[in-house]
Amino acid sequence: MTTLQDQLTLPNGTVLANRIAKSAMSENLSNKTHEPTPVLINAYKKWAKSGSGLLITGNVMIDSKALGEPMNVVVEDKRHFEKLQEWANSVQETNTQLWVQINHPGRQAMDQINNVLKAPSAIPLKSKGRKKATTKIPEALTHEEIEDIIKRFGTTAAILKEAGFGGVQIHGAHGYLVSQFLSPYANVREDDWGGSLEKRARFVLEVYKEIRKQVGPDFPIGIKLNSAHFQKGGFSEEDSMKVIELLSEAGIDLIEISGGTYEAPAMMMGNRKQSTKEREAYFIDYIEKARAITKTPLMLTGGFRTVSVMQEAIASEELDVVGLARPFTLFPNIGNEILEESRSNFGVNINKTGVKGIDGMMNIIWYEAQIKRLGLGKKPNLKLSAWSVFFNYLFLIFKFKLTRK
Repeated sequence: MTTLQDQLTLPNGTVLANRIAKSAMSENLSNKTHEPTPVLINAYKKWAKSGSGLLITGNVMIDSKALGEPMNVVVEDKRHFEKLQEWANSVQETNTQLWVQINHPGRQAMDQINNVLKAPSAIPLKSKGRKKATTKIPEALTHEEIEDIIKRFGTTAAILKEAGFGGVQIHGAHGYLVSQFLSPYANVREDDWGGSLEKRARFVLEVYKEIRKQVGPDFPIGIKLNSAHFQKGGFSEEDSMKVIELLSEAGIDLIEISGGTYEAPAMMMGNRKQSTKEREAYFIDYIEKARAITKTPLMLTGGFRTVSVMQEAIASEELDVVGLARPFTLFPNIGNEILEESRSNFGVNINKTGVKGIDGMMNIIWYEAQIKRLGLGKKPNLKLSAWSVFFNYLFLIFKFKLTRK
């Protein structure tokens, strides 16, 4: 019977020490030049000692002109190469792999900090929370711009490999650019990049191929993929299954399953029917179907809180890796505690303001504040004020906008 303690060998031969992974979370801990900061690196040094087999960073942008958050790390050339090496070395002398999630936000770039938004089609974002609804209509990408973005994904991955990171993950979920191309709601193109699912999936497959060409066969490439977008006319479960088949055939090393977009944030809320609550994992029904069509290792993220449920999920062999995100911010030694069975539950209760519009943001920025505490050498604070987090975030946006003028 497979257990959380067991190693996992990926298709390219890379070995994960166990079945516990930190899924990507927004850290928002770069600076005005978008390099890794000591605070960010120190947070990963802390997590490197957590006993987990895999750490996946928050999204690193491939283009400084397309930012998801004001303080994203950007890797588009080697200008911060030494800092990248330092970040990659944060897991030295451990059995933990450190992968970088690489991303382009497309229309989901914050219009407060980006002068121009680019997307597959000129369809604006209608969302809540930090990615606020906007009247700004994105510009539809030209064929040449699409080719440039594909090349950028490969260049970024090659730089990260040279810096010493263990792998990369393409962010293909949560409504960012790859996800936008896959969605018939966001992608209404009538050329070779839109229309049928095969054409909508062309972008992600070309991104994968370009990365593989630049990093070679032995460097792990994963993807975070939506089970569905949970919105009318969007990327469906049937579409997602087909994309899994296409990526598996192409040779991807690890597929992480999530769901939703900022317009329909299932990655935050999940499927809350009673049976799902009891099993904790938001997208477990989907991954059972995915297991039937692919032998590629599958990672499931969203909802896991108790060790017994994690163990049962791995023992079922319907998934290969348990992904955890928010619990890492409050239980930084979580991998060891799971494997040693010194703690059985990792429930998290976020502090909120009571104002609906603001509390949507808390699902991200309250945890970013906890990551910053870790990077500053402080302990997590379960009583951290939501209002202080909110006003600190507003100040960050204001200060960033001043530096961009």
